[in-house]
Amino acid sequence: MTRWTTKLNDHLSLLTAYGSLLGGSAGRLVLSLAYFVSVANGLSVADFGLFATASATGIVLSRIAGFGFVSPLYRTATVRPQLIGVYTTGFLVSLVLSLPVVALAAVGFYRLFFVGEMSAGAFAAVVVAEVLFWRLLEVVVIVNNGLGRFTRGAALVIIGSAVRAVAAVLFAGLSDHSLGAWSLAYLSANAVAMLVAILAFYPRQRLRFRPRLYLARWRDSVSVAGAEIVFYLQSELDKMLVLALGGAETAGIYAILMRLIDLTALPVRSANTMIVQKLMKAPRWLDAWRTRALIEAGVALVSVAGLAFLGGVLAIYPTLLGDNVAQGAPLVLLTLLVPAFRNLVEYESELLYAQGRTGLRALILGLVGLCKAGLLSALFMVATSTATWILSLNGLFLVLWLVSAAATYAALDWNGRGFRRDAALTPVPQPGE
Repeated sequence: MTRWTTKLNDHLSLLTAYGSLLGGSAGRLVLSLAYFVSVANGLSVADFGLFATASATGIVLSRIAGFGFVSPLYRTATVRPQLIGVYTTGFLVSLVLSLPVVALAAVGFYRLFFVGEMSAGAFAAVVVAEVLFWRLLEVVVIVNNGLGRFTRGAALVIIGSAVRAVAAVLFAGLSDHSLGAWSLAYLSANAVAMLVAILAFYPRQRLRFRPRLYLARWRDSVSVAGAEIVFYLQSELDKMLVLALGGAETAGIYAILMRLIDLTALPVRSANTMIVQKLMKAPRWLDAWRTRALIEAGVALVSVAGLAFLGGVLAIYPTLLGDNVAQGAPLVLLTLLVPAFRNLVEYESELLYAQGRTGLRALILGLVGLCKAGLLSALFMVATSTATWILSLNGLFLVLWLVSAAATYAALDWNGRGFRRDAALTPVPQPGE
């Protein structure tokens, strides 16, 4: 009887934790929708495409910031919370040291994709908002999750999203709807959200500098940073390529569609967080192919159902989310399978993250990114209409999923079944955009 009681309590604890994370996702879903509608209709379609692409660039650059030291910080919060002050200092030092590298990379991205399309000041404001302000909020969420404070982490995500949503609604009511005005509003909103996160949610510990401990973790940090950069680069590369190949107007339509698809990923990312922690505690949980298939089917089903519902509503009420979004409304159902394959690639990446195979994770994500770049470039050369290339995205993301799944599960079973003992050394998936 005791064994069954223990199992029941474990399941209830897992469901409660997931409920907290899902509650944060549900709240964030509503706020993200308000934010998206306000920005997408406040800006022109072309300016929204530029903003979304600049934001995607900032997300990629934010993974350089800190050189991956968020990994040992999370691990410390999970297993040795009394050292959070020590590793927070290490993270802050790493963050400062990484900023010149971030700046150089930002200049490179600007010259490659944005010169002549977007002012340097507006681009810099968006990048700083993502790299410094929102990234630091994410770090606070990650530390709280490491401490098991999922409710606080979920609440912080909602608060941060609410601040950005309020800024977007206020911007929509202004007379100046320029990209420059919005970039400043976006910068300010993210700064406020970061301050709230640090002052109200970060654990209070004295900061102590211990370079010997940091040097012992540098290899883990750099490998995690590399994997994160590759993950977000392959994830956001499509926005940059569409801007370069199709121009700002096409990038705007694509950004609207991808933003709607992103909304389907919020509950999946909450599940990813719990799956990673489950694998840390039960490394052989995913040994059986039946379990693997059931989880993948669940991810796909939830993703498709979410977009089908959203696309169906927009098919009946195309202007429900505003006139600009209405331009992409007829195309939403054409991408019905994209969220399934896209979210599965992200899920499979987190499995390698849980296993501690950050090097293999980076290689697989790099392969997926190269496939995406090649297929998307070819798609633009052969597509005869907007509807054609939008519909073809289903096949493109199917290929990416097949590449990811084949490589990921081969890696999981490499050198025998089961997960490595160092799985607990890797951080929980970070809050998604």
